[in-house]
Amino acid sequence: MQRTTLEDRIEILESHEKGEETWRIARRMGWQKRTIQKWRLKGGKGGRAGLKSQMGRPAKGALSSLPKEVSETLRCWRLENPGWGPTTLLAELKRHPAFEEMDLPSRTAIGRFLSDEGLVGRRMPSVSLPASERIQVESAHQVWEMDARGYEKIPDVGFVTLIDLNDRFSHVRLLSYPCYLGQERVERHAKTEDYQAALRTAFMEWGMPDALQVDHDSIFYNNKSKSPFPTRFHLWLIALGISLSFIRPKQPEDQGMTERSHQLWYQQVIQGHTFPEWSSLYDALHKRLDFLNQHLPCRSLGGKPPLAAHPDAVHSGRHYHLNFEEEMLQLHRIYAYLQHGRWFRQVSQSGTVSLGGHVYSVGYKLQQHQLEISFDADSHKLLFFDEAGSLISTKELKGFSKSLIMGDISDLSLFAPFQLALPFSWEQQRDARLYGTIS
Repeated sequence: MQRTTLEDRIEILESHEKGEETWRIARRMGWQKRTIQKWRLKGGKGGRAGLKSQMGRPAKGALSSLPKEVSETLRCWRLENPGWGPTTLLAELKRHPAFEEMDLPSRTAIGRFLSDEGLVGRRMPSVSLPASERIQVESAHQVWEMDARGYEKIPDVGFVTLIDLNDRFSHVRLLSYPCYLGQERVERHAKTEDYQAALRTAFMEWGMPDALQVDHDSIFYNNKSKSPFPTRFHLWLIALGISLSFIRPKQPEDQGMTERSHQLWYQQVIQGHTFPEWSSLYDALHKRLDFLNQHLPCRSLGGKPPLAAHPDAVHSGRHYHLNFEEEMLQLHRIYAYLQHGRWFRQVSQSGTVSLGGHVYSVGYKLQQHQLEISFDADSHKLLFFDEAGSLISTKELKGFSKSLIMGDISDLSLFAPFQLALPFSWEQQRDARLYGTIS
């Protein structure tokens, strides 16, 4: 039996208060009208506190008319075998010798029993990240597109995936960054630090954009949660004053230019060529930028190369320097963004919830309860509310500092007086090449 979530009940009450009719709310949310009426009346009478659902088993449960050993057996089986649903449990009862002569409950009654006992995973609400304001692209460097091409085995180099960056308005090819995945097929995707290195390289040459558009890869978006908290990559961009927008799910055509650029870079630089090492591949890709932007005609620009059609795209005007990134990061931008967020989490058996990869303890008494979490920009704390809307706890936001958001960049001073040990790791090569672009 499907149960409404706290988010559902809040939406029902708020929609009713805005004057939306019951049948319209029911059609939009997919619930029966009597469900809408139930929570509309409870919320209207008791306010937010009236939306609290009854937890635990009621005085007369679904199997209260049957011998106690039936419910105890079902509870034991379910705890030992969380994957057993009502159908399986009923089949087990039928073949168990102790229940041969007994009237057994229906599959539906077993389902109600599991729900009453809190033995059914409750449907979590789906809440999007705070929406970034959509930009009407009218000039160069308002929106960049970024995407990684599938990994490619390049002889003498290893497995590589190209991270491609393009300016949507001018069609300037900003960068194709070869992210090294190793000699063996262990890694499949670029990491947060790889995307940061690609963007920092592009920032130093082209300046910073107003916005960056990406897909729903886990680096950019917590796609395992129905109520996602922004990723470290996302927070880093926000602190730099760059908004992050996402393409529609399963709609790669939203980044059509960048999807086409994957093939362009492969044909222009990689196909038919060999490279003795990763650094040679990096240099070849970078040297080809001038040809693609200054000389190669672009059909969508009337046959002109991108920088010939849009000479102002040579720089965004928003200057960036790696040495000053920490000073450029403004945490108040993140505070302002998080203040518009709302997250829902179910308390675990150990009395904790997870948010942004960090665990917060809220107490054993709230096991299996759903909590609403928000952020207060003034106190810089997370606020935890129970189902009745009562504030139950405030917590310091964990894992939140400029150094953590920036990632594993080493101090520039290390590269002047010290020689790194050979052979270089991929991380050392990546950082060394990034620092080399400063000159």
